[in-house]
Amino acid sequence: MKSAKCHFSNCLITAVALFVILCSSIKAQPRYDYVHMQREKLGRGLVAVPTGNGDSICISWRYLDTDSQDVAFNLYRDGKQLNKQPLTTTTCFWDKPTDSSKPTEYKLHVVVHGVEEAHTAAQFILKPQATPSYISIPLSRPSEGITPDGRRYWYNANDCSVGDVDGDGEYEIIVKWEPSNAHDNAHNGYTGNVLFDCYTLDGKKLWRIDLGRNIRAGAHYTQFLVYDFDGDGKTEMICKTSDGCIDGEGNVIGDKDANYVEPNGRIYTGSEYLTVFDGMTGKALCTVDYVPQRGSISLWGDSNANRSERYLAAVAYLDGMRPSAVMCRGYYTRTVLAAWTWDGKHLSQQWTFDSNIPQWHSYAGQGNHNLRVADVDADGCDEIVYGSMCVDNDGNGLYNTRLGHGDAMHLYAFFPDSDQLQVWDIHENGRDGSTFRDAATGKVLHQIRADFDVGRGMAADIDPTNWGLEMWSTGSPYIYNVKGETIAGNRPSINFAVWWDGDLSRELLDGTRISKYDPQTHRANTIIDFANMQCAANNGSKNNPCLSADIIGDWREEVILRTRDNNELRIFISTLPTSYRFHTFMQDIPYRLSVATENVAYNQPPEPAVYFGSDVKKGQKMRGTQF
Repeated sequence: MKSAKCHFSNCLITAVALFVILCSSIKAQPRYDYVHMQREKLGRGLVAVPTGNGDSICISWRYLDTDSQDVAFNLYRDGKQLNKQPLTTTTCFWDKPTDSSKPTEYKLHVVVHGVEEAHTAAQFILKPQATPSYISIPLSRPSEGITPDGRRYWYNANDCSVGDVDGDGEYEIIVKWEPSNAHDNAHNGYTGNVLFDCYTLDGKKLWRIDLGRNIRAGAHYTQFLVYDFDGDGKTEMICKTSDGCIDGEGNVIGDKDANYVEPNGRIYTGSEYLTVFDGMTGKALCTVDYVPQRGSISLWGDSNANRSERYLAAVAYLDGMRPSAVMCRGYYTRTVLAAWTWDGKHLSQQWTFDSNIPQWHSYAGQGNHNLRVADVDADGCDEIVYGSMCVDNDGNGLYNTRLGHGDAMHLYAFFPDSDQLQVWDIHENGRDGSTFRDAATGKVLHQIRADFDVGRGMAADIDPTNWGLEMWSTGSPYIYNVKGETIAGNRPSINFAVWWDGDLSRELLDGTRISKYDPQTHRANTIIDFANMQCAANNGSKNNPCLSADIIGDWREEVILRTRDNNELRIFISTLPTSYRFHTFMQDIPYRLSVATENVAYNQPPEPAVYFGSDVKKGQKMRGTQF
């Protein structure tokens, strides 16, 4: 078939100003052509929320990489200027309004060379009785259903992604609704339909897409990519579909009566499509055959579709200029990646990497339950780090470590004084444990062996007393440095990480809890637990948020969680003071791409392809972007 309180004192500002300017002036060593490549045109992301104690309002906004280093800002509340001098050292401000019984209008103006630019104004309306620390988005929860074998199921708000669907420079949220009977590929059972909603940040529902009965529900089946693929300034969504899918305008893809679901709930046969949906309306714009088709499932390594129905996906700048959608199938055995471009009218296939091709036979069985994307070899184009192997931007294999399948994987610049990328990879073969390797060559730099399945691992700068990033996994009780040396016992959470409290170290996000690692006690102490605000995490033992990313406000990351009753999304925003001013992480291309793939299979936190942590020094060169 062819067819996205208070105001800092002058004393504090004076004390931190020098270091803030230092960090703001760190220069990049770009591997991408940022001048000519297609990127999002972001607005200021102005937001205002009451602080946790409710006695003040925290207002924050984006510092963009198009801003000059000496750019300043003026902030107004209901027409009254709040700052005595233009704000130059931070992108957050604390206000104490006198009347909270009516809407409060905050406006932000850019100041260049002392002159306020009227055309740059950004606006945010704070509603009366606004909730402390978060923005609330009411959800339209789908109705319960009954499976063909008579079992009741209901829906939970699950993975989210963000994109600018209307071209105004601010993000909307795409929500995947997962039925309570979603199944891993290894298990029999019927599932309810997978649904997608799109919401604006002020709570307006734009559309709903129903993938229909011929797409099974579960973490491994539906990998959805939310990105502006054609460069028109508005986001699309791309995902795998089948006959019976209903788009956001009520149109049916293919045969509405087709039913490929077996009596055991699995799907072995039937149509497989790839569809581009309009981000603003949810309309299906183009549908083509999915590559590769499943064919005979036994050729993937089993007879129950546990091998053939394993999917991953990514967005990558394969030519260094325009984003491509990379749709993937298989990683335990046969492995196939297919790259596509969308020009607004046509889906065009660029290349296919297939481990069935003799040249790439050794690449079979090397994939993880997630993937990472970045320009690892400094040629200006992205590569796909696919577990233990890496596929070059032209669809050829770049390298293969032959260390086999694993779960978690992290791609960073781990060394503060280097612009090279490294990979911390976790293996499940009962032999190789955890490995730290060069991202460009696959050379293993150090290894923590284990004679059991190592399922989880993390990497982040959590210890400011240690040089570089730290890494740890379930393969060992210890935390390691970039040299492979043990620096501490009592490894902390192996789930997510988030920049939250305002310093340069990263905090730990485990389910609903954000914690701060203490290098003196080697323990993580809870900063905040969103469970106290009726929120819940997702995906069982994976225990991850709907999304964590720098989607609004200053450079720190937001955490999106569902409420336990699934009637609301809550976007939690840090209201803790920070003295730093950095460009939004969403303008670091690898970070933005990792947000686009954060929801893929086993969710992993977004990561920039620059060193960002407590070891940032004056004059340090940082690859990829300028913070």
